[in-house]
Amino acid sequence: MTERILIPTDGSATAEVAVDKALELAELYDAEVLALYVVDTIAMDISLGTEQVERIRAGKFGEMEDLEDRARSATSRVAEKARERGLTAEEHFRGGRPHSVIADFAEDFDVDLIVMGSHGRSGVKRALLGSVTERVLRSTHRPVLVVDEREGEDDE
Repeated sequence: MTERILIPTDGSATAEVAVDKALELAELYDAEVLALYVVDTIAMDISLGTEQVERIRAGKFGEMEDLEDRARSATSRVAEKARERGLTAEEHFRGGRPHSVIADFAEDFDVDLIVMGSHGRSGVKRALLGSVTERVLRSTHRPVLVVDEREGEDDE
């Protein structure tokens, strides 16, 4: 039974396609929605002090208002759409390696399904760019639904 669905989001168009699919499923199963924004603190370690990085990992942004605005904007869109459908939604913020944080969060919150977007890249592009979604698939034992960002496009 699907009671809790995790939607990692960065507010991108790719994530939004996954949000819509996740909310359809949440509505079908009357599942609780958990929206998660992860700040890649590993990439930020060079420019930030250790104390700032630790606060971000705990979901506290301090004086980093732009970062907090992006995070809140992304998760609040998910939560608002969920509530419009009569669903329960929570917003969460974390920092660290995105794939690890998502996998750990799913375990900690006993998530039944993770729904994420993908650019649908393959071959060299995927190898060069990496993929948080692919790494999540390798890092968790929880079910993951990968939604291709092109899913909503018309076939031509």
